[in-house]
Amino acid sequence: MSDTPKFEVIDRRKYKAEEEEREAAVKPAPAPEPPKAPEPVKEEPQRAGPKLVTENVRGPVEIPEEELDIEPEMAVAPSAEDTEQQKTAYDASAQRLEDLVRAQNPGIGPQPPVTFEHLVQQFYVSAMLQMGAGQEGQRARIDILGARQTIDLMGILAEKTKGNLTDAEDRMLQSVLYEVRMAFLELTNMITMQGMQPPAPPPGKR
Repeated sequence: MSDTPKFEVIDRRKYKAEEEEREAAVKPAPAPEPPKAPEPVKEEPQRAGPKLVTENVRGPVEIPEEELDIEPEMAVAPSAEDTEQQKTAYDASAQRLEDLVRAQNPGIGPQPPVTFEHLVQQFYVSAMLQMGAGQEGQRARIDILGARQTIDLMGILAEKTKGNLTDAEDRMLQSVLYEVRMAFLELTNMITMQGMQPPAPPPGKR
């Protein structure tokens, strides 16, 4: 039997790990933190007046009262003084233009003033051209819807000027209006009898 003492190596890490596990089992778990109270929502000061509330995917949306007034503002009529000044300036400008044209074309006399008869004749010529008049030798291009609008404008003119025309002016307007309406009836009857499709209006007159 040897007298040399024997040494035993003990791993202290094993005992330390077991000791920490026992302490963790004995130590109580920390109490959970109480939930935070929701922050109070700041209320906007209420404004007087109605509010329009619309629903959408994200919830109701309030439209301010000042945005509800969407009606277009009416144009302010010019004053009598402004109208008179503008009329004077217009007449002077028109006279300068006429003097320039006559200087370049000495044979042209002074232009006659525009009268109510010129206005009626302008409507008459426009309506007849829209119904294909004056297009001999070529395929007539008919704008039946445009002709109807022109004839309706002549009817409005006759209604609004009733009692404010001379006898000659009233007879001329009524005669021209009767003639264009008769031409319109004949054209639409022809289209209906032949089973034709009404001509499409030109671009911009839909």
